[in-house]
Amino acid sequence: MQWPLAAAGAACVALGIVLAVDPRWASAIGPLVMAVVGCVAVGLLMIFGTLAFVHVAVRVYADSLEVRCGFMGLPRRRIPLSHVVGASFAPRVTPRQWGGWGYRWRPEKGTAVVVRRGEGVVLELGDGRKFTVTVDDAEAAVRVIRDRLRVLASRGPGASPAAGA
Repeated sequence: MQWPLAAAGAACVALGIVLAVDPRWASAIGPLVMAVVGCVAVGLLMIFGTLAFVHVAVRVYADSLEVRCGFMGLPRRRIPLSHVVGASFAPRVTPRQWGGWGYRWRPEKGTAVVVRRGEGVVLELGDGRKFTVTVDDAEAAVRVIRDRLRVLASRGPGASPAAGA
């Protein structure tokens, strides 16, 4: 569904460019500016709004977990592992559960990055909130996160994250 929306955004940008170079608009600068700016703005919002959530990359570092969306890595969220209480596997995450695709928030469920249906990782944070992200091979991701949490817990409070990395 994202690719047709990105194509529609590109069509809006193209329409804005066609309107800008059309000689029939020479006498009406106000409507020309509004039409061109409107088409280009809507087009760019559609393109970047859809392509930002084409895929998600999750990386686990020695002291944090980073979630990056899209080809440019934006939006990006970095969660210190010291704030993570636990990680669990969600076998079925759907956009319907979260109210749609993308970066979502629901008061009773927490925050999520939903780019597809399927498996996901659910992080339980120290403040009681949850963060869910849909990724390929979520079970392996949960194992890696749990291993990293065990390593951090074995070092004890105040230990340097670089000591065991």
